[in-house]
Amino acid sequence: MSPGKTDITPQTSAPDLEILGDQVTLHPGGYVQPTVPEDGPERNLVEHMARFRESPLDFLREISLYVSGTGWRAYEDVIGQPIYYPGFSDNMKAMIMRTPMLQQRILDLADKRLDVEKKAGLFSHAHDQGKARAIRRDEIVSSLREVALGLTDGMICKMESNRFIRFAYYSATQLLTRAYHQGIHVSSEEVLRLRSVAETAAKNKHSIIFLPCHRSHVDYVSLQLICYRLGIALPTVVAGDNLKIPVLGSFLQHAGAMWIRRSFANDALYTTLVQSYMDTLLQNGFNVECFIEGGRSRTGKLLSPKFGILSFFMDSVLSGRVEDAIICPVSTQYDKVVETESYISELLGQPKPQENLRDFLSASSVLSLKLGRVDVRFHEPWSLRSFIAEQRARVSDAKPSSALSDPLSPQSRIRLLRTLGYRVLSDINAVSVVMPTALIGTVLLTLRGRGVGKSELIRRVEWLSARVRAKGGRVAHFAGAPTSTIIERGLDVLGPGLVGTIDDLPETTYTAVDRFQLSFYRNMTIHLFISEALVCAAMYTKVKQGGGPDNQRISFDALYEQVGFLSSIFRGEFIYPTAGLLLNLHRTLLGLESDGVITLARSDGRADPHNAADTKIFSVEISSMERKNGRENFDFYNFLLWPFIESTWLGAVSLMGLTPPGPSQSEAWLDIRQAQETTQTLGKTLYHQGDLSYFEAVNKETLKNAYQLFVEEGIVLIRRSSLESSASTTAIRLAPDWTPQRDDNGSIVPEGRLWDFIEKIAKSRREGKNRRDGATVSTRVLRLADLVGKELFETAVVPGEGEILEDQRRRARRKQEARL
Repeated sequence: MSPGKTDITPQTSAPDLEILGDQVTLHPGGYVQPTVPEDGPERNLVEHMARFRESPLDFLREISLYVSGTGWRAYEDVIGQPIYYPGFSDNMKAMIMRTPMLQQRILDLADKRLDVEKKAGLFSHAHDQGKARAIRRDEIVSSLREVALGLTDGMICKMESNRFIRFAYYSATQLLTRAYHQGIHVSSEEVLRLRSVAETAAKNKHSIIFLPCHRSHVDYVSLQLICYRLGIALPTVVAGDNLKIPVLGSFLQHAGAMWIRRSFANDALYTTLVQSYMDTLLQNGFNVECFIEGGRSRTGKLLSPKFGILSFFMDSVLSGRVEDAIICPVSTQYDKVVETESYISELLGQPKPQENLRDFLSASSVLSLKLGRVDVRFHEPWSLRSFIAEQRARVSDAKPSSALSDPLSPQSRIRLLRTLGYRVLSDINAVSVVMPTALIGTVLLTLRGRGVGKSELIRRVEWLSARVRAKGGRVAHFAGAPTSTIIERGLDVLGPGLVGTIDDLPETTYTAVDRFQLSFYRNMTIHLFISEALVCAAMYTKVKQGGGPDNQRISFDALYEQVGFLSSIFRGEFIYPTAGLLLNLHRTLLGLESDGVITLARSDGRADPHNAADTKIFSVEISSMERKNGRENFDFYNFLLWPFIESTWLGAVSLMGLTPPGPSQSEAWLDIRQAQETTQTLGKTLYHQGDLSYFEAVNKETLKNAYQLFVEEGIVLIRRSSLESSASTTAIRLAPDWTPQRDDNGSIVPEGRLWDFIEKIAKSRREGKNRRDGATVSTRVLRLADLVGKELFETAVVPGEGEILEDQRRRARRKQEARL
């Protein structure tokens, strides 16, 4: 079958629903209408939702349908608890204020304040001190209740008007489907299952907690539109108060958003108020939506879970205040994410602009674009109480006398939270659909050449699609459309700013114009191949040495050690299979052998290729077939991981610059934000001088993860001020046993634990044309790191005599114990 006519669509998946304007259309699984349909006009917003200038009568007719609430637009007989009625907000505030937890917190805070005033002697002159204290206590309680009520009013979502939500749905659909002109796609099978779960949950008065991934502000809208169109009660969306801006903030709050502070600091009243609100929602069966990653992912891949709101949900069920809640992980994927350009600016170190209505309106030009479709997938929902019970039983069976078997112990709660968070991320990955733009971006960034011909691009996209499915992933497909059509559509969506096209050649050739922005789409596929990427990067430590196959062969023990090392340093970046390092390594090796990428040598000359527990592997090397094919598949896996290796290596090299210039600065503390900013400056310098292969290695998020790794490993110590929530008050310095020495000339000596750590990372770095790792790093690169590091010491803080400093290595050990 020729590349141009190949259909990469499997025919076994359930049909999809296309939600476009007022129409819901049934399609084969994962179907996206081709750019040039076989018959009839393209199905887009202009056709399905009338515009006043083109058809004023149809426009007015559609408006009247929403105003009158005709048919499904009425949104009255929904699956779930009653919402959108006058008095909803007052009822919610009253329920929150009546919660025993909040009432007790107010009394406790009043008593603490009373004790302070008593110690200050404020009642010493009162004739009847007992009565004076009682009166004052009542005043404090009344004042705290007023504060709590005001905070509650500003926090809760206000589902007051059914007519308003009909208007909001119409407006949001107009805006979203004008930009994403092919609408929202969902799996019919998943939607039917979700409706069934929602009906059962409504009968039992249980809430559905939707936990989507977060890549765009459009995430808020897409799930609300789906629930509205399918007649499921809209969830209360947990949103950061940075979106609480004039006009838009009020609109969102009445459309389902609740506002929450980015940091609670030590505000006991606010913390209890949020817990009381979560309890009230879950006790009464109201649905909730919360983004498991906290903020939007600027890199395209899933971020580590944030445990703040999750801890409130879990505490509600653990404490018995809530009988149960239903967890529903959700994946939201895009042909193109609107905000990627602003993400790149932020990743390069520019401060994130504060949200405001002017910027929101100025982005209206996006609405004229054709960004393809939004793809929303729902994992099978599961019971939170059953999950907790399963984890308790597992711990009790493994360690019956352990403190972890006590569900209320701090260790048990931390373990439960981590397991819950990563379970949700794993479920999101399991149902995520790889979009055509992600396939194209991945192929373009995993080839050695400057560009790729059309036929080769088609071949590699088909190969990648097959590999995604073989790994259990899902690929968006087109119901019989040839691969060439799929690629053309994806290139149209990405646009010439990301992918360049050269037509005046014997074959049309495509080049990656903005590799940084394309990496966002490549990172949407990396979770499927992380095990293979780790193995190939570990094998590369021998392959980069050159020579014949015998010289590039790696022993199993050396491979195991390097894979374990790389897995450890990237534990904050990726989600690994739960079977354990050794078993995962064996499975990955057998898979790569089956694909013809590697050859395994067994100590007894025999092997069972179907036995994942085969422990007789002696050595590993690239297969002869893979060598004949130019190592294209081996290199593919390396190209996925190399940018992350580069970034971690860059972060480690920057630590060499934290070596104190002299004895007087040996106790100095450096601002962590300034240290990370100078690391980016160092990275940009190294990139332009040819010592760094990937410009994306300087991105802020990956470097932050690297610094977090350094803290957990005890390489650097950190000190925080009393304001724990403020990153600007965090200072760092090298741990004494990781600090390099300086020679008589004041130059940093490339020796010691930190240097060995850097060298171990460097073993898996991509070898560039203009550098050799050891000599270059120990001279020019090390000199530059020292140069930018000395600037940090000019503003360093030297602690006063007798100041007690926290030992961060002990904290790192506690964190590692919590992860176990």
